[in-house]
Amino acid sequence: MRVLHVALLTALAVLLAGCGGDRRASTTPALGAPAAVVQAGADGKKVLQAANGPLTATAPPEPLAVQLDDVSDPVVARFKRPPRAGLLFDLDTGEVLWRKDPLRRLPIASVTKTMTAILVARRIPEGSTVKVTNEARARPGSRVGVLPKKKRVGVSALLNGLLMVSGNDAAIALAQRVSGTVPGFVELMNRTARDMHLNCTSFASPDGLDDRGFSCPQDLAAIARAVLRVPRLGRIVRRRQAVLPFPVKGGRLYLYNSNPLLRQGYRGTTGLKTGYTVAAGRCLVATARRGPLRLGVVLLDSPDPATQARKLLDRGFRAGRR
Repeated sequence: MRVLHVALLTALAVLLAGCGGDRRASTTPALGAPAAVVQAGADGKKVLQAANGPLTATAPPEPLAVQLDDVSDPVVARFKRPPRAGLLFDLDTGEVLWRKDPLRRLPIASVTKTMTAILVARRIPEGSTVKVTNEARARPGSRVGVLPKKKRVGVSALLNGLLMVSGNDAAIALAQRVSGTVPGFVELMNRTARDMHLNCTSFASPDGLDDRGFSCPQDLAAIARAVLRVPRLGRIVRRRQAVLPFPVKGGRLYLYNSNPLLRQGYRGTTGLKTGYTVAAGRCLVATARRGPLRLGVVLLDSPDPATQARKLLDRGFRAGRR
């Protein structure tokens, strides 16, 4: 009897060991079992939990994306002639405060240059120079306008010209400096857009002049957040005017920002970029700060972007104080 009892105990021990006595022995879920389940984390947010153990390594959501899932926007604003699409959002949290067709794909004109600026800041160190090509000098539309032929110009001066006066000539020169060719730079723009999960966006040029590129308010909000995270770009877009060293007669380049909120002295304005073509209409991405609260607004094809942006920002700041 004692021998039988010992044998039974031994068999039971082996069975228990094979059924998970050491849970670390295998990390493969059983056939038919879910690989992962969604559970609530400590902060109440949904997280991916492996069915057989600790959290799995998954790609996190893009940190610059604004949050469209909550449709109870705290700001109410109506316009007699509204923009075709727009968004008011918190620059720090990505919370959306007001929306109008935020996923609508539209041409964005020179707002395109915000992505150009991001790539230049990533790829060309401060203090570098850029050669001015004939192609850059011949680019029509808004221009810095005094680019010296076949001379090298400081990248800082061209970035200021790109963002403050929306220079198409500066956009071409900078694109060629980064990628060698304009098509190569456009390919880099679209690859970066995919990496940033900008699902509404496709670029066709570094300056937006051709109107073949497009985006939506949600994606432009993410790009605005990215611009302001780069200190050298943040310093440029909040300037009302600038005087910079430049290889022309007099040795100085004088620039004045096209942002209507800066021109009108709207309190707390920190940026960012205008755009206009006949197809795109008047476009504006504007940012401002009051105390600790930082807000951004995107308006695409607006009949009066300055007035509409001020109205939205004013109401956003009032809502944030409550």
